[in-house]
Amino acid sequence: MTQRFDVAVIGGGIVGLATAYRLLESRPNLRLVLLEKEGDVALHQSGHNSGVVHAGLYYPAGSRKARMCREGKAALEAFCDDHGIPLERCGKLVVATTRDEVAGLDALTARAEANGVPGLERVGPGRIAEIEPHVEGVAGLYSPTTGIVDFGRVARAYADEVRARGGVILLRWRVDSIQRWTGGPGDEFVLRGRADDIRARAVIACAGLWSDRVAAMTGDAGTQRIVPFRGDYMVLRPGARHLVRALVYPVNDPRFPFLGIHLTRRVDGEVWAGPNAVPAFAREGYRLGDVAPRELASTVGYRGFLRMAARYWRSGAAEMWRDVSRPAFTEAVRRYVPELRDEDLLPGPSGVRAQSVRLDGSMVDDFSIGGSGRIIHVRNAPSPAATASLAIGRELAEMAVKRFELA
Repeated sequence: MTQRFDVAVIGGGIVGLATAYRLLESRPNLRLVLLEKEGDVALHQSGHNSGVVHAGLYYPAGSRKARMCREGKAALEAFCDDHGIPLERCGKLVVATTRDEVAGLDALTARAEANGVPGLERVGPGRIAEIEPHVEGVAGLYSPTTGIVDFGRVARAYADEVRARGGVILLRWRVDSIQRWTGGPGDEFVLRGRADDIRARAVIACAGLWSDRVAAMTGDAGTQRIVPFRGDYMVLRPGARHLVRALVYPVNDPRFPFLGIHLTRRVDGEVWAGPNAVPAFAREGYRLGDVAPRELASTVGYRGFLRMAARYWRSGAAEMWRDVSRPAFTEAVRRYVPELRDEDLLPGPSGVRAQSVRLDGSMVDDFSIGGSGRIIHVRNAPSPAATASLAIGRELAEMAVKRFELA
């Protein structure tokens, strides 16, 4: 029997779950279904990130990232407190390792201040040694309110809230097509899977690595495409974890959307180093050997990818070298912690980032939300989407209530 709902949310990552939660929070009687193709929620980007609760240092003032990171962080902290989820405000130290990076640190400080990040402190070598005794740098910016959390656990708590409020979460339900249906009591969308179909008055797509493909199903592909980037981490062996107290980050290059290698203490006590950022050969290619020929051909055949590769080839070559050269990776980490030795770094996990790329080869840096009529698409939601998830979910829910005329 075909099931009918008011709203279908596509994607069981942290953004889709937060959106479903926010919708049911504001509209308790809503008939809502969330469709996730995997056997559990948060198995991709939401469960493969470093777990940092960002304070908003790096994002352009006035951007969606800056605004939603602040709002989302406060909402996330309250949610974790209410649900007994450990969230540690361990602090982040951004380090300039050379005098050449101080100008970039100045620009980052001004950006963080414009974003209203609380408790910021510009520090010199002496204060750096107090905060992170084994880190060396000529100057730094300290953000004491940056934190860490297990975002997989957060996402599962969102899922519990969705179910508790009457929402339906269907796992192992992959959307193969979306069509408009006008033969029933009103306009509906038919979402077809392998075994059955779902009908809904409205659709919110939070499909992450597959967001462009889902948009294409609705006839709204646009010109942007998702290019998957794999990020590999190393982990510090237990005997070396004392070398990093909390979070040690680089001064970012604003021309490039990836931060570069950094060191991250996690809530379980592990310390991760990385990630690099190299094109993945499959949208869910977590290992170097993971290759999906059709997906790879689609990526390489996209003109935006070729133009991006031409624009960023120097940075890309350095990232790829660190991906295959253990000494190069170690040397990049030792810029911040000179005491680290090669044997202190062990193979760690990997993640895949869904990066939207424009036809001209530029990378979409901000959150991107589009769609028309009774469909909303989240086209680009990279970091700090997990931190900002409840803010993104609130905005999508408010947009849906207004656009879809939800009672």
